[in-house]
Amino acid sequence: MIEYLEEDKSSLTIRTENFDLKQTFECGQCFRWVKSGENRYTGVVEGKVIRVRQDGSIFTFEGINKQEFDNQWIHYFDLDRDYASLISQISIDPLLKEAAEFGKGIRLLLQNEWETTVSFIISSNNNIPRIKKIISSLCIQFGDRIESNGETYYTFPAPEKLATADCKDMDEIRCGYRSAYIIDAAGKVSGGEVRLSEIRKMGYEEGRNELLKIKGVGPKVADCILLYGAGKYESYPVDVWVKKVTEQLFLKKDSTMKEIKEFASSKWSDAAGFAQQYLFYYAREKGL
Repeated sequence: MIEYLEEDKSSLTIRTENFDLKQTFECGQCFRWVKSGENRYTGVVEGKVIRVRQDGSIFTFEGINKQEFDNQWIHYFDLDRDYASLISQISIDPLLKEAAEFGKGIRLLLQNEWETTVSFIISSNNNIPRIKKIISSLCIQFGDRIESNGETYYTFPAPEKLATADCKDMDEIRCGYRSAYIIDAAGKVSGGEVRLSEIRKMGYEEGRNELLKIKGVGPKVADCILLYGAGKYESYPVDVWVKKVTEQLFLKKDSTMKEIKEFASSKWSDAAGFAQQYLFYYAREKGL
């Protein structure tokens, strides 16, 4: 439930529950939101610089007005979903209830499909600070410059821009072997071989198969793209943390990825992605 408190032509203040900026922006689902002060974050999303400030359950968005918020950003931040009911729905045992309570301020962002694809190609065998650094360098090197409040920012480069690059052009961003994967993705998306803009309309399996056409996109990366860039909430990305916490808390044995995903599907169905995010955040923050 959203309560609109104040608005003008370039900002909006609302009240809502189950939303925490730190948990949402630092839970591993996104990489271009940067802390810019106490309870403040700045992001470049869809070519716009947006600033968000939190004071308890009150949030002020700078750079967007109410009409833009209602048309686009409410969906991006998933603020039209009742997370209290969602958490109650998936908290069918004490273990997930504890994890969901710990991360109850996380909102699953609906991010740009292309940016999500490249970001999670970069994320493979990488840590979050380095992922953020590489993505920032990629945007500086290939994106368009934006000036906002006396600061310089950069858009995320379009696939057509990266499709003309070669691995030498990518040397400065220091992403190693992933350069070839990014260029492959850019070529296939800009050339229409991979119908990335259509994956939100596809079913889970069709979307997954479409993404697996890209070099460097395996099952885990495809699941991340489907969850964070296509709103396929049945997706349950399995990395080291998720494998470990699912085995330790639920399965009580060493399990294959297939066994883990089948377990998640049977237990949480089309809300498995939310369960995964709570478990991932809980495991990482608690050091399980």
